[in-house]
Amino acid sequence: MAHIHVLGAGLAGCEAAWQAAQRGVSVTLYEMKPQKYTPAHHSPGFAELVCSNSLRSDRVTNAVGLLKEELSRMGSLIMEAARATQVAAGSALAVDRDRFSAYVTEKIKNHPLIEVVETEMTAPPEEGITVIATGPLTSDPMAEWIRDNVAGEGLHFFDAVAPIVDFSSINMDVAFFASRYNKGDADYINCPMTREQYDAFYNALITAEEAELKDFDRDLQKELKVFEGCMPVEVMAKRGYDTLRYGPLKPVGLVDDRTGARSFAVVQLRREDEQGSMYNLVGFQTHLTWGAQKRVFSMIPGLENAEFLRYGVMHRNTYIKSPDLLGADYALRENPRLYFAGQMTGVEGYIESTASGFVAGLNAARQALDREGVIFPEITMIGAMAHYISHGGLGDFVPMNANFGIIPSLDHHVKGGKLARYEIYAARSLECIDRLVAEGVRD
Repeated sequence: MAHIHVLGAGLAGCEAAWQAAQRGVSVTLYEMKPQKYTPAHHSPGFAELVCSNSLRSDRVTNAVGLLKEELSRMGSLIMEAARATQVAAGSALAVDRDRFSAYVTEKIKNHPLIEVVETEMTAPPEEGITVIATGPLTSDPMAEWIRDNVAGEGLHFFDAVAPIVDFSSINMDVAFFASRYNKGDADYINCPMTREQYDAFYNALITAEEAELKDFDRDLQKELKVFEGCMPVEVMAKRGYDTLRYGPLKPVGLVDDRTGARSFAVVQLRREDEQGSMYNLVGFQTHLTWGAQKRVFSMIPGLENAEFLRYGVMHRNTYIKSPDLLGADYALRENPRLYFAGQMTGVEGYIESTASGFVAGLNAARQALDREGVIFPEITMIGAMAHYISHGGLGDFVPMNANFGIIPSLDHHVKGGKLARYEIYAARSLECIDRLVAEGVRD
């Protein structure tokens, strides 16, 4: 019988194991709990939700909501468990985390083609097809194996990323394109501040609520001296009123040709992808809560109505430089019998991790059955995520949530604004998913 190995029984690992077993492939699923726990895990159950119990928006006009619907239509175990253990949360999908984990655990342990082995794996099995889904807190021996045999210097242990906004939501009547001293192409978007605007922004920034740090995040930051090498913008601001003005908000050499005005401070945004649909706030790595980021960063002129595609984060997150290593099927290019899934690949979020496990498990199973693999079209959210993982954007590769900025743009203007555009994206995607289901992607 065709067989694969799966390392890790988190969201991605359980989804990968389930998809393979549902296609008639036997699975050995290795999980180090309850023999050993990461600093964030406390329950012996599978698919443990260690942070929020919210799986975020349930509307298909939201990127993660669309991803949920795609997965549901293709037979996702995680989505089945979420619907079965759902609790009231308005337009979001939230679950009873204990019942959710118990549901997934029961399904996995009782599947006739899945064998669970409770042991810590320090390397993948030498033979056979394997999905590595050991998570952002991968144990040290496994991380060492990945670094030494797969990723080299492309294995990251810390995620420090500035917020990313949708270009179409930037007010270009206020912001302007320019490069400092007009050197090179005008690739940066510049958001100018008067002294009064800077004063208001500065005072809001230094008093904003910071996210709670886990002990293992704090310890790793100390080891990496992250506060010097990649300082949170709010920490930098607290060093003095002018610190930002001599750092990432330096205004010199940036003049708005429309007015000839010189600014007291300037926030710069750098393009994140080739098509220019996403821009990141340069130098704005941050520990602020998401609510505080939305409130404070929306005070920046030109970003008053900005849509944040992802917020800034600084936390422990073991992940590989996937565009150099993985294909859109999540297989290692240089050793296609090895697949990666979950946050290890650079996806962020519960549902995104689930989606990567779905694609990896599906393709690992098809390889075991000597069948052609499946590459999901980029017009689907699951395919857009896979394309981002395998190709990346511009500059350094950073982990990413599902968002409409990574979906290929429409070739025509849509009346009705952003929501109307997202409705078209969703309809286009789900039509494609339904076609793939009809063609046998669930088989």
